[in-house]
Amino acid sequence: MPTIAGSEKSEEVSLLSEDTISTPKKLKSRQRIAVSNLRTPDKEVKQDSHENLAVDSLSDCLGSESRDEDQMRAVKEALHVSKAPSTIVCREDEHRRVFEFVKGCLDQQKAGSLYICGCPGTGKSLSIEKVVKQVGDWSKQACLPPVDTLSVNCTSLTKTADIFSKILEIVEPVKEDNCYSSPLHRLQSLFSQKQDSSSRMMLIIADEMDFLITKDRGVLHDLFMLTIFPFSTCILIGVANAIDLADRFLPKLKSLNCKPMVITFPAYSKDQILRILQERLMVLPYVAFQSNALELCARKVAAASGDMRKALSVCRSAIEILEIDIRGSPGPESQGPTPDNPVVRMDHMAAALSKTFKSPVVDTIQTLPQHQQIIICSAAKAFRGSKKDATIGELNKLYLEICKSRVISPAGITEFTNMCTVLNDQGILKFGQARGNKLKRVSLRVDESDITFALQGVRFFRNCLL
Repeated sequence: MPTIAGSEKSEEVSLLSEDTISTPKKLKSRQRIAVSNLRTPDKEVKQDSHENLAVDSLSDCLGSESRDEDQMRAVKEALHVSKAPSTIVCREDEHRRVFEFVKGCLDQQKAGSLYICGCPGTGKSLSIEKVVKQVGDWSKQACLPPVDTLSVNCTSLTKTADIFSKILEIVEPVKEDNCYSSPLHRLQSLFSQKQDSSSRMMLIIADEMDFLITKDRGVLHDLFMLTIFPFSTCILIGVANAIDLADRFLPKLKSLNCKPMVITFPAYSKDQILRILQERLMVLPYVAFQSNALELCARKVAAASGDMRKALSVCRSAIEILEIDIRGSPGPESQGPTPDNPVVRMDHMAAALSKTFKSPVVDTIQTLPQHQQIIICSAAKAFRGSKKDATIGELNKLYLEICKSRVISPAGITEFTNMCTVLNDQGILKFGQARGNKLKRVSLRVDESDITFALQGVRFFRNCLL
């Protein structure tokens, strides 16, 4: 399988690297890839060549409609949030730290507590799932007793104190008659006296720990305090989405001498989201997405939340929009007839993103007249890289080039300047001070990704922003 590398910038568009193909529509190697590689220098490939990807596409692999449906289903399964990847990607450091914490507790046969926080979709649950399996394999190799594992989603508890009943069921499977008033008191008594030789270490994973915060936070404090009793066998890992939760309850835990170790899972970056998507698609023997479409998804999701689950959902939605095109079904999401290479393109991805993310800026751009949209597109192309502004005259030159390439009549310089003034009033462009209109400097007030997002779903602009 060839190595997949995502583009650094969306405008660096080409076909496949020259060592992979020699002529269009013909592969030197019959090995297929899941994401098209955009690395050939621009001078070797025409600007619009991305429309005709020289790779085996979904329809090239299998001819019948039923087989095409099987392929689409396989792509969506590969991108499903429940499909756990075989290896941890872009969370190697966090995974290692969690494993080393648990391993250290088992080595010393000592209780301990760990608090993991991070926004939704940042790989917390997946990393812990892998750690539990790794701990099981390691304990066997180290000839240590197996670890009892209790995984509790705190939102499923009828009462927050029920978590102590679940712990007690593992620590003391056979109920004994006792005078203790509650499962918590029984656990505190057990962990205050030496255990028999048959007792084993217990790994407790409390997911959605935010739910345990009551008015007095008593349950949360009591849970962490179970790890400081002299004969405790509890290794507690608390998981929560709230980043600031630690700041709210850690001071109290510190005063109780049971402050946990803290590991924060940051939001995924654009490059990390792109890499994870590519890793998932690598298992497929055919092309499913154009690389610049995947990059658009990664950039937008990273800017909005960094939630990997959201990125997977958007990609699955883009596949469904492609299916509509392949069937030729009319509808608001259809992007028109699909050629011989039915892969997810930029317009499919933009439509999928629009279902998930909407902003006033995107809505405004999408409702503008066509010539004002062309001006915004010209500005986006003009201000790439280090260049932050241009004169009205320079912007007009780019505007004329786009109009000529699309064979439409351009507006005159006076009307062009008036349209720029309208865009300035709407907060999309920003004018600088100058004596003459043509010498006025113009800059963008909106993010280029919002412009790409708003216009890539329009067939007219499909190639203009590359």
